[in-house]
Amino acid sequence: MSGHSKWKNIMHKKEKTDAQRASVFTKIGKEISIAVKEGGADPVSNSRLRDLIAKAKDNNVPNDNIDRIIKKASAADAASYEEISYEGYGPSGVAVIVETATDNRNRTAAEVRHFFDKYGGNMGQTGCVGFLFTEKGIIVIENDGKVDEDKLMEDALEAGAEDFSSEEEAFEISTEPDDLGAVREALEAKGYKIVSADRDMIPSTTVTLTNEDDIKNMTLLLEKLEENDDVENVFHNWENDDE
Repeated sequence: MSGHSKWKNIMHKKEKTDAQRASVFTKIGKEISIAVKEGGADPVSNSRLRDLIAKAKDNNVPNDNIDRIIKKASAADAASYEEISYEGYGPSGVAVIVETATDNRNRTAAEVRHFFDKYGGNMGQTGCVGFLFTEKGIIVIENDGKVDEDKLMEDALEAGAEDFSSEEEAFEISTEPDDLGAVREALEAKGYKIVSADRDMIPSTTVTLTNEDDIKNMTLLLEKLEENDDVENVFHNWENDDE
C-alpha cells in the first residue's frame, strides 16, 4: 500500500504476521523471477535484479532464499509471469493503480475487478488515473538522532537525488526511477543505513474521505488487494490513509 508517509507504511509492513511476511517474500520472488528472465541472473549487469535483491534484503528475505529464487528463475522450465497494471477508482473517486505479476491474467483481472466492485469502487480502463501520478524512486533513512541532516542532504544531492525531505521519524530522498539504485549504493558506501529503497507513484492531487463507510470500504479494498498473491504494488491518492 502506498500512502503519503512512506515511513508509516514501512512500520505497518514490519508489524505484519508471519503469514503476511511470507506473502511479501512470494511477491518479491515473482519480481526477481521476471527480472532474471528479462535481464539475466547476474546482478552486476542486471540493474533491476540488483535493486530487487536490495529490496528483498530490506524485507528480511534470507540470502539463501534469494539465491534459490534466482537459480529457479534461470531454469529452462521456470514459471513465466507477466506484469499487468490495472487502474480504477475507490470510494468517492480515490484513484488506485494496481500492479500485478501473474501466470493467469484472466484470474487476476477477475479478482482485482471483484475487489473494486465489492468495496465501493470500479475498475476503469488503462490510463484512467495513471496521469495523476508521477513515478519516483524513494529512499528512506531512519531519523534516529545520529544522522547529520545537512550532511545527508548534501550527500544525497551529490549522488544524484532530486529532492530531500525530513520528518520526525525519517529522512526521505526522491530520485528519478532509473537513478534509484545508483543513489542508494552511493549512500550505502558512505555508511548510511537504508531502511527502504523502492519506486513509488506520487499523486499530483489527493482525496480526503470523511464518510465512515467510504473510509471502511477504502481500507478493506487496499487490504484485500495487498493480500492477493498476484498483486505486487498498490498506489493511491487517499490523503488520510494513515489516520
